[in-house]
Amino acid sequence: MKSAIRDAGLSALITLGLFAAMIGLRSNVNTMGKMELLPQPVAVAIAMALVFVGRLAMSAWAARDPGAIALPKPVSASLSRLGRLTAPLLLLCAVALPFVANRYWIDTGVVVLTYVMLGWGLNIVVGLAGLLDLGYVAFYAVGAYSYSLIAQNFGFGFWTCLPLAGILAAFWGVLLGFPVLRLRGDYLAIVTLAFGEIIRVVLLNWTSFTGGSNGIGDIPRPTFFGLTMPGGGEDGTFVETFGPIFGFEGSITIRLGFLYFVILGLALLTNWVSLRLRRLPLGRAWEALREDEIACRALGIDVTVTKLTAFGIGACFGGFAGAFFATRQGFINPESFTFTESALVLAIVVLGGLGSQLGVALAALVMIGTREIFRDFQEYSMLVFGIALVVVMVVRPRGLISGRTPSVSLGKHKQISADLVSQGHG
Repeated sequence: MKSAIRDAGLSALITLGLFAAMIGLRSNVNTMGKMELLPQPVAVAIAMALVFVGRLAMSAWAARDPGAIALPKPVSASLSRLGRLTAPLLLLCAVALPFVANRYWIDTGVVVLTYVMLGWGLNIVVGLAGLLDLGYVAFYAVGAYSYSLIAQNFGFGFWTCLPLAGILAAFWGVLLGFPVLRLRGDYLAIVTLAFGEIIRVVLLNWTSFTGGSNGIGDIPRPTFFGLTMPGGGEDGTFVETFGPIFGFEGSITIRLGFLYFVILGLALLTNWVSLRLRRLPLGRAWEALREDEIACRALGIDVTVTKLTAFGIGACFGGFAGAFFATRQGFINPESFTFTESALVLAIVVLGGLGSQLGVALAALVMIGTREIFRDFQEYSMLVFGIALVVVMVVRPRGLISGRTPSVSLGKHKQISADLVSQGHG
């Protein structure tokens, strides 16, 4: 107990040294028109107290006896059965949302599903193959710009450009994979981060091709078997051919609902392909690479092909999401593809549980959904987001869902605990 109090006190002193000037001083213009600094000792004291209590709670949590707080077996079995129903219930709610919600909630659902798809795509690279990628937003940008430029210059529609955007993003994913074949850990993260920034800078400065900071506007909307949705005119006018045929014309909510089902279908496709790939030899090679690359080589697995396929397939799904983002927004510019987006998607994957499809979906629902709902408190969002990250990493360092059913098993399927794998990729 004494060591915990001493550690908490030291943390509070460090807080004093770091934030005394930032929190303890406030600039103000007095009645004479001169700038003056006003001390705020109460704010500093509150920050120190919060850090002291938080650090003390972390020490107490680390010193706990796991067996003393274990749930009884009947309760644990009930929670396990409830967990099996989570995915079907989420899918049912997702399908029913456009029919029971208003325009705001449908739009929020579109944003959440976009990040779910991005999380599932990055989960292939980080969760299955164990390759830390901090530049995933680059493939998101490649998909968005590929669709926009092809659609505007060649007159192709969304459904024709969608696979092209995925293929081009996959090409850049494989291109990124070659220089990083021998890199691991922090070095791999730095190179992928640099790749993401290079793509953004190129998009920003190649003004003759990408429009630079002005971006690309008037991006064509997706159609339903050639029928345009409300407001779907390329020149910005209110054009519609879908509504008059089915008897409900003039409602923008129809277009939002259509976009919602498009991204829902793309997200489910990403999930289905990921689950199928996991059961194939390629998916098992990814998991072997994640656990131990040296042992993976010793088993005769081609590490080069394994890494490149992980980068390529993960980037392909990022390109699909980018194409959808472009057609949903109708306008894109490089500021939509900053490092913050990569960090957010990576946080979703880590918090949900590396390798867990359901965990990624739940993490995206919590993180993106709450951010969209509490827009009035946007200035505090990063503070709350950081605190939530710290709490989850302390309480559940392996993510929300850290166990999963094995891809291949002999006899009865049993849940694999995160403690049985080296990095907790449930």
